[in-house]
Order: sequence, then C-alpha cells, then structure tokens
Amino acid sequence: MPRPPLLRPLTSPVRRRTILKAGGTLLLSVIAPLPARAAQILAVRVWPADDYTRVTLENDTNLKAEHFLVPDPPRLVVDIDGLALNDTLKSLVAKIESNDPYIKQVRVGQNRPNVVRLVFDLKEEVKPQVFTLAPVAEYKHRLIFDLYPIKEADPIAALIEKGEWSPGDGTPTAVPAVPSPSTQPVAPDPVARLEAEIAAMSGTPPVQPPPAPGKPVIKPQPPANNVVRMVTIALDPGHGGEDPGAIGPSGTREKDIVLAVAKKLKARLEALPNTRVMLTRDGDYFVPLGTRVEKARKVQADLFVSIHADAFIEARARGSSVFVLSEKGASSTAARWLATDQNKADMIGGVNLARHDKQLASVLFDLSTTAQINDSLKLGKAVLGEIGGINRLHKAAVEQAGFAVLKAPDIPSILVETAFISNPEEEAKLKDDGYQEQLANAITKGIKRYFSANPPMAKSRTT
Repeated sequence: MPRPPLLRPLTSPVRRRTILKAGGTLLLSVIAPLPARAAQILAVRVWPADDYTRVTLENDTNLKAEHFLVPDPPRLVVDIDGLALNDTLKSLVAKIESNDPYIKQVRVGQNRPNVVRLVFDLKEEVKPQVFTLAPVAEYKHRLIFDLYPIKEADPIAALIEKGEWSPGDGTPTAVPAVPSPSTQPVAPDPVARLEAEIAAMSGTPPVQPPPAPGKPVIKPQPPANNVVRMVTIALDPGHGGEDPGAIGPSGTREKDIVLAVAKKLKARLEALPNTRVMLTRDGDYFVPLGTRVEKARKVQADLFVSIHADAFIEARARGSSVFVLSEKGASSTAARWLATDQNKADMIGGVNLARHDKQLASVLFDLSTTAQINDSLKLGKAVLGEIGGINRLHKAAVEQAGFAVLKAPDIPSILVETAFISNPEEEAKLKDDGYQEQLANAITKGIKRYFSANPPMAKSRTT
C-alpha cells in the first residue's frame, strides 16, 4: 500500500561514539545521547462551525509547530516538534465529521524523529491560524489550529439567505412592526367645520365646494402611523466550544443550557410581527467576546441580549438576575465578581492574541455612552420584571458591572443570568424543557414591554 503523500517514514537516530579523556587514561565509551522527553498529547478536540473550524491538541508542555499550505488540492500541513505519535493523537482522524465545513479528512504520521506531521485535506482554501495557549482553568497547554474561510462569514449574508434581510435594510422602514410617531394634527378649516355642524343638525350631508380653478384636488390621507421598520435583536448564548462555562453539580454545562434557551427565545421573538433575530453562535463553538459585539453591530441590532447561567462558590446561592454595563464600577461585590469571571471567557475559550484587535476593544470601551446604559437599564428592568414571575430573583433590581460583552456603544445591551447552575435545585430547573420555555416567554414579554414604551427610532448610523 503506498504511503500517504507528505508523511515520510521514520528514520533511526545515528548513534555517536564519544571519547572521554580522564587523568591521562583513554576511555572509550559507546554512549547514546539521552533522548529528550517527548511531549504527551492528553486530548484532541474538533469544533466545526460555519464561522470557522477549530482543532485543539491539549498536551503537557508547550509545543512548537510550523505550518504551510499546499494548493490543488488544498491542504494544510503542520509539523509539530518534540512530539511522538501516540494513540490519543491518532484518534484525531476519527474526530473529523463528514459535515465539517472546511476539513475533509486528516492524516497523522511520524514525519521524522520527534516530529509529527498532520496533513489536513481541505474542502476549500482557508486562512489558518496556529497558536498556543497557556494553562488556564482545567486546561493544560493547548496547541490551536483555527481554519477560517477566505471570505469570512457575514451575519447579514446569513440573514439574507434565510430571507430575514432585504436590500436597503441599512435604514429599515419596510414592514409594519412598531409604529413610528404620528405626524402633528392639522387644524380643521373653520368654514368646513361649521358646514359639517349644520349638516349634522339638519340630517343632510354637507355640500362639498367645487375645487378652485387650477387647484388640484387633495384627497384625505390616512394617519401616517403605520410607517414602521423591522426590529433586529442579537441573542448571545454565552461560552461555547473550548469554554464550557459553569458546570453544575451533576455535570450540566452552562454552554449547552444557554444555547437551548437562546434557540427557544429566538423562535418566540421571530413569531412577533417584523422581528428578526441573529444568534452570535448557533452551535457548540467558541466566539470571542469582542466578536460577539461586532456581529451585533454588523446587523445593526436594536437590542443585544446575552444569556448565561450563574455560578457561585456556595451552592445555596440562587435566583435570576439581569445585568447592564457600568462606567462607574460594579453595583455590588457579587456583580464585580461575576463580571470578572465572565470576562475570563476569552482566556478559557482561546483567543489568538496576535489577531485580537486590542484597539477595537479599547474603542468599544471608550464609546460606551450614558445613553446606551440608560436604555439598557430600561430594557433590563422590563425583562427582570417578567422573569420575576417565573423564578425567584437574586436581586430585585438590575445590577451593573463591567461586562466586556455589553460594551456595544450604540446598542441597548443586557446580560441575563437565568438561574444558578451551581445550585442543585436550579440546575434541575435549567435542564427542564418546560422551564426553558418559561424563560423564553418571560424574556420575550420583557422585550415587548420595552419596545411598547421605547419604539425603535430610524437608524442612520454606520457599522
């Protein structure tokens, strides 16, 4: 059977004779140099998604890797130094799914001593990012391969494909959804009003005067209160992929619960007239915090709702909460602790620091305005009031802290902590399909309440 291309056979290391001279006595020894300890692959994971596919090799030390692309057919070749082939690494072959958007298959082999070669056969050309992550949380060292499409996924294009976006929606005014403010009333003509009163007393219809010569006939127009536009809501299921979020006493992962709730909430919201919804992630993969904000801004979202399931060091903590951004510090010690914990998502999920746009993150932070926070507080209060009807509230008021995912400068944004997944009773509720439905209904009612008091204005910003 011919060998797979690009995977060379193993060659034996050359043994060297070393001559040692001590005290005038010539000693001849045949010494094999002590081999460097090969790194051990502890786990391999693959996270396919339309946005990108991530391959993770978790290991017990920091690995060095070189990579290059081979065209026609497209392949990504990765050489990992200081590594010996083991069964865990071989298992990567079986982890590539047939529906992976970018990887057709992977081949693994010992290219030369202490060097393992991976060859990814690709379904299309990609822009690879190869980087390492230091140990954090429960993870050891990680070597990451992120395979991005040449043309990055566009959230607007995804909405267009689903029929949820129309050309010209940069300033949507198309379909009735939320009435725009009515025009100022026009003072009635006093003569016409007098004739109408006389006609009403006599029981005869008023005689309409003929139009003046050369003057066009003006037909009465209906009130202009049905000129409306589509409402766009960005839903953000927290965590995902390498970042499981909090884990409950029975092993329930926060990332799974919040994705299930977000999908139910999406269905509820899209049942409303002229409402479309964008999920920052629709599967089990990681999205950096800044990218979640960028996605919401690209679709010109009217609202941003991030969904989480709380955890605390004490299992007795319970209740639902709603948070908004704060420019002046956290509203409580618990809020500060939670924001700090949630903001670690990029470290746990794994962000390529060489690509991370620190300037953008700074701009988003600096542009977070008082107006955005005020609108967020109104939205948070409406949603919290509805959630309080189905679950005990951890705090009776909307709390504030420096959550990185709430820093879109022009979008009212809230973070909903659905319940404490670290509490055994609330973990059981979060796993219950009926409770997830109740959460989706409550958040939907809160959003409707907010829009009834704060109709969205026409959009004129650019993203």
